[in-house]
Amino acid sequence: MDQRESALPLESNQKSQEALAAYVQQIAKLVRGQRAQRGMTRKVLSQHSGISERYLAQVETGKANMSVSLLWRIAEAMNVGLNDILPYSSHAYNSPDPVLKLLDGLSPEQHQQAYELLQQTFLANKEIDGQMQVQGIALIGLRGAGKSTLGQLLADGLGIPFVRLSDVIEQLGGFDLQELLTLFGQKAYRKLERQAIDYVREHYDRVVLEIGGSLVSERETYGYVLNHFYTVWVKALPEEHMSRVMAQGDLRPMAASQKAMDDLKLILTEREPYYREANTLLDTSGRSVDECAAEIIRKCTPAEPLQASS
Repeated sequence: MDQRESALPLESNQKSQEALAAYVQQIAKLVRGQRAQRGMTRKVLSQHSGISERYLAQVETGKANMSVSLLWRIAEAMNVGLNDILPYSSHAYNSPDPVLKLLDGLSPEQHQQAYELLQQTFLANKEIDGQMQVQGIALIGLRGAGKSTLGQLLADGLGIPFVRLSDVIEQLGGFDLQELLTLFGQKAYRKLERQAIDYVREHYDRVVLEIGGSLVSERETYGYVLNHFYTVWVKALPEEHMSRVMAQGDLRPMAASQKAMDDLKLILTEREPYYREANTLLDTSGRSVDECAAEIIRKCTPAEPLQASS
């Protein structure tokens, strides 16, 4: 037998092993990303999936011997579909979405341009009697960006109520946020989160609404917010997020500062494409409260005449 022919099965097997290893690494990245988007610790994910933290760590580093059943439990605990933590493969679908296929080849800047064009094209018909169905202003972003401070100043400047969605969730659920997530998991919490937004829309004609940063991971709920509120992404550098949270009295990041900073950066990276879907951006990095307050009032004042009744 030709020596080259005998080597072919070995080469083919090696390529197959390399492809499998790359696929497993993609799964690891998707699981890490979905967990980061939801702001879940590995401990909480372990509790609600029934899978040990050690195994989850192996999954997120691509070292686990994964099964479909275990991946299903991980997805279920994060309230996502199994397809959300499995890499897209042309072999898995007969007819890949042409829009997704097109977007795959675009840069982040082109993604933003495409989003704006699609928004102009398909949201142009959401007017009623010449007015958009905007019921108020929603501030999104990670904790420590300045949403609470600026939200209250904005509400005072516009003469409308300021409401924290977290307070409404706790009121409806009867527990604080951490207890709700720990006791009932992501699925129950996200259902209550959507109910809280409906409650706000039903009880306030106009409002400045502060929203938790992880809401953007729920695409249907986030889309609902974008359709009914003028949305502002309140942004800051990771270091400023961390320092402001600590200044508020939360010293937990000090326990493992580098790991906490790495986790924070991962969360921001995973959520940024969704935060950018907001109507406008306010960067609070290195700026005074007065300066930021003046800008957010200036940016949001034109949104007020667009308000329509619920």
